[in-house]
Amino acid sequence: MPIEEVDTVVVGAGQAGLAMSEHLSAAGIAHVVLERHRIAERWRTARWDSLVANGPAWHDRFPGMEFPGHRDSFPSKEVVADYFVSYAEMIAAPVRCGVDVTSVCRLEGRAGFRVETSVGTFEANNVVAATGPFQIPLIPDVIPKDARVTQIHSNEYRNPAQLPDGGVLVVGAGSSGGQIADELLRAGRAVYLSVGPHERPPRSYRGYDFCWWLGVLGKWDIETKTRGTEHVTISVSGARGGYTVDFRRLAEEGMMLVGSTKSYSDSKVTFANDLRENVAMGDQSLISLLDEADDYVKRTGLELPEEPEARIIPPDPECLTDPLRELDFRAAGVNTVIWATGYSSDYSWLKVDAFDPAGKPRHQRGISREPGIFFLGLPWQSRRGSAFIWGVWHDAKYLADRISTQRRYRDYHNERAGEIDRGKAAAAPRTSNPAIAEYCGIENKRKS
Repeated sequence: MPIEEVDTVVVGAGQAGLAMSEHLSAAGIAHVVLERHRIAERWRTARWDSLVANGPAWHDRFPGMEFPGHRDSFPSKEVVADYFVSYAEMIAAPVRCGVDVTSVCRLEGRAGFRVETSVGTFEANNVVAATGPFQIPLIPDVIPKDARVTQIHSNEYRNPAQLPDGGVLVVGAGSSGGQIADELLRAGRAVYLSVGPHERPPRSYRGYDFCWWLGVLGKWDIETKTRGTEHVTISVSGARGGYTVDFRRLAEEGMMLVGSTKSYSDSKVTFANDLRENVAMGDQSLISLLDEADDYVKRTGLELPEEPEARIIPPDPECLTDPLRELDFRAAGVNTVIWATGYSSDYSWLKVDAFDPAGKPRHQRGISREPGIFFLGLPWQSRRGSAFIWGVWHDAKYLADRISTQRRYRDYHNERAGEIDRGKAAAAPRTSNPAIAEYCGIENKRKS
């Protein structure tokens, strides 16, 4: 098959790839977006049935299109996927679905990259890895695979009916783990929730969603995580219209809270003695944000209703005051473990010098150490908001500007090279006699 040449290849047609496509088109940069499945496939097939966006519709979107429905609603996963399909049509994104990128290598002796795919080969000046951070589900090596308990990652969970009868241990109390555990509890399951370090912002405060508060307080623009919080997750939910996650309330409703999952032996799992510390961390993050919000209202003179009940911390349930340190699966009737423990990245197809020894991208705001390679959709790529739909749109604009700048440098070089070639052609002797032409060449060399 002939090699297809294009200025930029974008790998992935999720929110990152489409945002990249929009900005490349605006800059007049020829490109193609390659997607191994369908547009926004992970929203449809790698999420549980009841998932909704964690941000309200007015906030978690691209600037050029609104979600259908009420602006304060939380769109379902299918609505989000359909939104991206419609957006791709609106911007006429050059997406090619069903194309699996197998390798990207730098060309030898000249600039650019060779992109091998399941449908043929491309050559491009730039490659944007827009595959996002949710690639390889991470399951800690704690419980052996041959243990008599079903183990799945949260990306495999769909609904309570899919699980074997009996109790469930959910490991991870971020947004995914918290929502899945709550759904299972409401379905009548005995649920144990392993709670690690986390933050739990209020879903709303004084009439405004926490996304608005993080915006006016400048927290979306924080560029780096505070040291020591690299593994701290955020527990927030848009389910059932949105609510503030409160682990004490879940305990009062029958959920058993336990500490971080530590080890396993002979059907028994042990937990770290960190439950109270982790819950206290969540409480502190909640109160801290309320304090900053109240101070903002005072400074700006906004007339917003006070909400003193938001600061009420209920008494500690027994599972906090006397935490369970060991759980016997057989005795407790626990037959399923759901690991809501995040993901790792897979860039094995990207065979360039752009990674650290641990395989993580070396980049500055998505600009790789390998010229011409870019990353998009990474958590904290440029700031805290990078992981959100609107955040990736702004990160894409930054990368498109950089690609456009580099193209101008290339164009200038090509123009100069063309001028030099034309000058050489004009200075060359004009004769059809080979002997005279050869003689003139010899004389020019002697004169020089």
